[in-house]
Amino acid sequence: MDGEVSNGILEQMIPYTDITLSRLIFAMAVLIAGIFTVKLLARIFRKGIEKAKLPDLTMHFLENFLSILLYVIVALVFLKSLGLDVDSYVVGLSAVIGLVLGLGMQDTFTNIASGVWVAAVRPIDMGEMVILNGQTGKVKSVGIMSTELLTADNQLITIPNKLVWGSSIVNMTRMPTRRASVDVGISYSSDIEQAIKIAIDLMKRHPLVLQDPGPSVIATELANSSVNLQLRAWTKTGDLMAVKNNLTAGIFEAYKREGIEIPFPQMDIHVKEIKREATEIQAKGIGIINLD
Repeated sequence: MDGEVSNGILEQMIPYTDITLSRLIFAMAVLIAGIFTVKLLARIFRKGIEKAKLPDLTMHFLENFLSILLYVIVALVFLKSLGLDVDSYVVGLSAVIGLVLGLGMQDTFTNIASGVWVAAVRPIDMGEMVILNGQTGKVKSVGIMSTELLTADNQLITIPNKLVWGSSIVNMTRMPTRRASVDVGISYSSDIEQAIKIAIDLMKRHPLVLQDPGPSVIATELANSSVNLQLRAWTKTGDLMAVKNNLTAGIFEAYKREGIEIPFPQMDIHVKEIKREATEIQAKGIGIINLD
């Protein structure tokens, strides 16, 4: 008797629908099982592509793409389990896509296509410091629609993929070595040859500066108050900021110790003698000027 009551409850229709309670329970079980299956397959897929030694960015993009595709399939299976006409939903989805395109929303698909190209060509990779569309930061992720950068002051910047692929990309950490450049000005009365020698010696003694290519110093400008020099030292990319900071402080101390003046901007004002001119004006009766 209890079994018949239970069966009767399970076969009752949900109000305002043609779906029975038993079918709803079955569909929910399918949905939950589908979600766990998607996560499991995504994990298995990631482990599989890790063996191919693909870049992290490419693996992350492919994993996200596969997950979205599988979730769409799970949603369709869930609707089918409810007894709904999935074919009509697919047709409806196609119509929506066509409407979206007709309303000028092609940017969505452009972003997806651009994300595929970024993942395939790989001008950037996870953890690299880059400049994208005028924004500077470390690559945090490249998704289906957008790329995320993390700035040095911990701001998260999201850039649509079409702007990433459609603009110039500056990758500051892809190459193994970089050149550190430090600008410094010396006074016109200083010995330029001595100043260059001091700078060269400073760079050669630095343990992080590479000797091949060797360090160099060039005169970049004859400015208003100084002769501007630029110290150029090659180093490993990871040591760039340390080398630049050390050379900036080091050249200041070295020039100060050796008597090489680093001038500050100044302006010379020449005052003309006006006493004689004032006297002539007074003699002509134009006016009286008190020069005391």
